[in-house]
Amino acid sequence: MNQAELLSDALDRVAESAHQIADGLSAADLAYRPAAGANGIGWLLWHLTRVQDDHVADAAGTEQVWTASGWAARFGLPYGSGATGYGQDIDEVARFSALDPSLLTGYLDAVTARTKEYLGGLTDQDYDQVIDEQWDPPVTLGVRLISVINDDTQHIGQAAYVRGLLDND
Repeated sequence: MNQAELLSDALDRVAESAHQIADGLSAADLAYRPAAGANGIGWLLWHLTRVQDDHVADAAGTEQVWTASGWAARFGLPYGSGATGYGQDIDEVARFSALDPSLLTGYLDAVTARTKEYLGGLTDQDYDQVIDEQWDPPVTLGVRLISVINDDTQHIGQAAYVRGLLDND
């Protein structure tokens, strides 16, 4: 198994988990927040997908799936088209709404497919390319991709936890 296959497997697991979490939820369930400052399931799934889309599109030098494929318009969120959820305050998170879990999983599936397509075109040497010099040490493509997967897995775990709370209320 090469690097692209390993990363693709991790991304498939995130998407599979998202489908399991979102399955059968209503708009109210997606918006459920266990406390005023907590993130809801819908926001968590949207955010993890937005970060992946943003970071991979930046690395690949392509337009984000969010705007290129019309997902921003379909969601109709009260945020700018460049919003990923990073740094949003409690009030911004509270304004998130998704009426249908298939909207969230459809967007994640589209981003996962685009990411895997990008990974399939990489060589082992590409992962060592520095793509962000704003950090010390500078960030390589490989480190950025691992960071995206780490972010995805943390948020999928949070969404599963909130789903568990919802299921037990």
